[in-house]
Amino acid sequence: MLIDTHCHLDFPDFEAERDAIVARAHEAGVEQMITISTRVKRFETILSIAESYPNVFCSVGTHPHNADEELDVTTEDLVRLSAHPKVVAIGEAGLDYFYDNAPRDAQAEGLRRHIAAARETGLPLVIHSRSADEDMAAILTEETGKGAFPFLLHCFSSGPDLARVGVELGGYVSFSGILTFPKSEELREIAKTVPHDRMIVETDAPYLAPKPFRGKRNEPAYVAHTAAVLAETIGVSTEEIATITTENAFRIFSKMPRI
Repeated sequence: MLIDTHCHLDFPDFEAERDAIVARAHEAGVEQMITISTRVKRFETILSIAESYPNVFCSVGTHPHNADEELDVTTEDLVRLSAHPKVVAIGEAGLDYFYDNAPRDAQAEGLRRHIAAARETGLPLVIHSRSADEDMAAILTEETGKGAFPFLLHCFSSGPDLARVGVELGGYVSFSGILTFPKSEELREIAKTVPHDRMIVETDAPYLAPKPFRGKRNEPAYVAHTAAVLAETIGVSTEEIATITTENAFRIFSKMPRI
């Protein structure tokens, strides 16, 4: 059994064949999926998809690209919406200095609101961090000092220092199809340093399809390929990595039931 801890089933790429995509995931051994929110103002759409499938769950939050569009969304709003049984996480929120689609101060403000919601609810914060390692490490360290909160570094592609800080603060590290790319030697070296009880896998579908599907639309079934490369990287069997990452997923997403 595997769990795709991060996909975007609400994106237009999947609209025409969502039932088939969920079915293919099950056939590939991906028994549960979490479809991740990027805009709170689209939460009802995300929630309706999660409600349509017994094995699909969701989050609530604002992607850093959209941070300045949703500064009217409060921590209280996130907490209230997260009470639904299908909502198992807060986010994704964070910092993205690669694209800088939103002002950096808006990204930081949004991130801190999501952290407060994760702290209050006990739900894990799904963190997006790109080209912002130092600021992300500083915010996580500062905010943890105010009170611990569960979090994971999604689609990890940052440097070893952020991975180390994240783990030291109690966080998890999530690996996507990037791990399988030929030029990701440094990322595979980082994966070897992550404790086995802190690693999970995801697709970030429809983006970042792993080998042998690179360049094509990604989908939850393909998380099996990322898991296989992670197993090879850390020196365990594919059966072992399935057990490791699935148990870790249920631990961090503790509200998600085993279906």
